[in-house]
Amino acid sequence: MRLIILGPPGAGKGTQAVRIAQRLGVPQLSTGEMLRAAVQAGTEVGMQARAVMEGGALVPDHIVLRIVAERIEAPDTRQRFILDGFPRTISQAVGLDDLLAVAGGKLDMVLEIRVEQDVLLDRIVNRAAEAARRGEPVRKDDSPETLRSRLHVYAEETAPLVDYYDRRGLLRSVDGLQPIEAVAYQLRTIVDLALGEELCRDRITGKHE
Repeated sequence: MRLIILGPPGAGKGTQAVRIAQRLGVPQLSTGEMLRAAVQAGTEVGMQARAVMEGGALVPDHIVLRIVAERIEAPDTRQRFILDGFPRTISQAVGLDDLLAVAGGKLDMVLEIRVEQDVLLDRIVNRAAEAARRGEPVRKDDSPETLRSRLHVYAEETAPLVDYYDRRGLLRSVDGLQPIEAVAYQLRTIVDLALGEELCRDRITGKHE
């Protein structure tokens, strides 16, 4: 099963991606980890990414897509993975579709953790205030200003993916304001239902043999 998990910064998609990956026994792929692995491996595309990052610029889509392509062509990810933090833009999503089509595959589902931006900002403000009361340093990512900037980028670049995948019938959304366990349960139910339908199709077509 090939999955994508979407959600704004602070929605908890990383936490849920880990749970889903562990439960299904599939690799969890994040853009940052794939970039770092390519750089450390010293591959041609990894060196290109390193040069861009050292210059302080964002790694362009064509380099990110080459790194993703190399990773999903590995034996452990050819048939199954969950992507966390990728794609970030419509152009990346189209590029991913093309990569999978060339390999004879396709996405099975896109999971969205839906949370209002105002609520996320309130959470961060409260978390920062609690840390300050305890005399603990406030993490940079817990700064309301930092989150506000990240949410703006998400709204401009990544949020359009919700409609993109919804129009294709791939999107399944859950309310991210619920407790972590409730969100996990709903995501698990959605994935289990999809796996059940997939197993039935395989039995009908004989793919299980």
